[in-house]
Amino acid sequence: MELENLNDSTGSLWDTGSQLRDHVYARSEAAFADGDTARDALVGNPGALRGRQAYIRENFLRGIGGLPADGGPLNAKVVGKVAAGDVRIEKVTFESRPGAVVTASLYLPPGLSGQCPAVLFLCGHHRRAKHEPEFQIVCQIYARAGFVVLAIDPPGQGERLGLYDPAVPEEQMRWGTAEHDYFGVRTTLLGQSIARYFLHDAMRAFDCLASRPEVDPARIAVTGNSGGGTQTAMMMMADPRIAAALPATFLMDRRSYLRSGQAQDSEQIWPGFTAAGLDHEDFLIAMAPRPVAVLAVTSDFFPIEGTRSTVARGRRHYETLSCPDALALLEDASDHHYTPGLARQGAIFLARAFGMPEPSEEDLHGEAIEPRLLWCTPTGHVRADNPQMRGLHTENVLELQRIEEAGRDSGKAAEWLREQVFANRKPVELNVRFPFGPGHWNLASELLCETGVWWSQEGILNCGLMFRLPSAASRRLPVTLALWDGGTTEVRAHAPWLMDECAKGRALLVADLTGLGCLTPNRLVRAYDSNDFYGTAGKLADDLLFLGDSLAALRAYDVTRALDAMPFFTNIDPEGARLLASGKAGIYGQLAARADRPPGMARRIQAVEVVNPPWDFSKILKATVYDAARFKEINLCGLLRHMDLPDLEFSFSGEPNRASLPDRQGETFS
Repeated sequence: MELENLNDSTGSLWDTGSQLRDHVYARSEAAFADGDTARDALVGNPGALRGRQAYIRENFLRGIGGLPADGGPLNAKVVGKVAAGDVRIEKVTFESRPGAVVTASLYLPPGLSGQCPAVLFLCGHHRRAKHEPEFQIVCQIYARAGFVVLAIDPPGQGERLGLYDPAVPEEQMRWGTAEHDYFGVRTTLLGQSIARYFLHDAMRAFDCLASRPEVDPARIAVTGNSGGGTQTAMMMMADPRIAAALPATFLMDRRSYLRSGQAQDSEQIWPGFTAAGLDHEDFLIAMAPRPVAVLAVTSDFFPIEGTRSTVARGRRHYETLSCPDALALLEDASDHHYTPGLARQGAIFLARAFGMPEPSEEDLHGEAIEPRLLWCTPTGHVRADNPQMRGLHTENVLELQRIEEAGRDSGKAAEWLREQVFANRKPVELNVRFPFGPGHWNLASELLCETGVWWSQEGILNCGLMFRLPSAASRRLPVTLALWDGGTTEVRAHAPWLMDECAKGRALLVADLTGLGCLTPNRLVRAYDSNDFYGTAGKLADDLLFLGDSLAALRAYDVTRALDAMPFFTNIDPEGARLLASGKAGIYGQLAARADRPPGMARRIQAVEVVNPPWDFSKILKATVYDAARFKEINLCGLLRHMDLPDLEFSFSGEPNRASLPDRQGETFS
């Protein structure tokens, strides 16, 4: 029997290439529908709408892990001044948390006198952030409309590169989405999202702006596009001090973006957000009746159809509060940019909303100055002057230290893990079938091989190959479950393992879990291979995170269903099963072994052996450098609040591993 036949057998029963996508999308659509129903019920009911606003803030903040507690003094400083025509610019630094230095540009309008309204500008994913020419022009347009404007560098951009290394060429440095995700996927191990740090920086920037004598703190608006639009949306949900908002090139709806098949950045992924019935329409609900102008471009990769639909739905809530004109949709013909045209429309909208004289479009212009003139540091890198800068990596390490010092509640760990593995599943009959019947498979010598296919849960098919020696064909054998990333497609590479286990008088089941082996999903994210960080598996893992679930927990559940399927194979004794795994795939088996049965019941997996295991998750989190490949697939949100991998380990007494373990003391893991 050749492995292509296993692909044929699953394909003849179910489209396994699309099953993971279909599963995630169906669950997402159900949550979207529930959310729409809840929002529909708000129309005409101001009291219910106010209740929804509290619900939005509470659930959003809970999902991202709350806000950091240690704000500390701002220590705001003006470190330099420069001019762009008649707009004066101050170079400002402040600390959002002790040691977390934020670099910023403060734009002061021409003819400034007394207190005036202000705009907090949150940068999208440009390497230069606040000193990017596109953003400079936008800030100048708002300043010339009469607003004080504060533009800040987000983590991983501008002067705040957390992975800055003077020995690494500039073009090779991780920045922006690469840095955000490099640290962000590890943040979820703590039951948090790095969105909490972006949001906290923005809220502290509001504090800094409100403290300026030129600013009326009751009239501060927030705007930003792309990643800055994300941050604007977070402020809309979380900070009631915001007087108006202009989210640009981001607001749409989760349904339209889900179907686009695109990946997202770590700070844009909010655990449990979709499961709570929340969507982009809730950004608008959270702000009502405060003025909002949604800024959009017609050729964005964020689907404008979703933008238009959400604004139309959101207008109902502004009508409920008798302020329909306080919500506007402003568009420009462009691709993904904060265009001068959008900035002009936004400035005019905001002037009207704040009762200011309406500026003339001819007066609203900007001309970028040399970016380095806006640096707040001599080198353009905070870490060059302050290597101990508190960046995203430091935040993660400090949070883990707090957890470890407080102590984990080991008594509740097993219950928590079972909840993760079993709570979101739809069990169905296994309906195990054997498409080919027993056959021979030629390795170093003949082995008998039986092909099995079974349902793990509704709409998800799993499969596997059961091997044994021909001499043991008539005997009832104990079984070993084998897991590795390539599953049945890598049987030849693991042939010595098969021969060794079968020679011990055992049968060995090589299982393909959802999305692995011959069940690898079809490519959704066209720019990336399915297994890349931003590939299909990573994108679907992110979608599951929105649903309060994880691919790791789903695959751990698959392992329990493989145990259920074992007795259906020929002459198999399922008692005393053992797990043999390689690399990261072993985590699914370890999770399943611990979660499979409630405390007090005998485990079906009696022993676990993982060859070349990854580091403990706590060491991964503390390491500056780690292997990020396929990490989203093994990431279980909140795990480190309850346990770590050593808490899951139990191995065969007296039996050595089949390969030497990697150095667990170095800086990287594989």
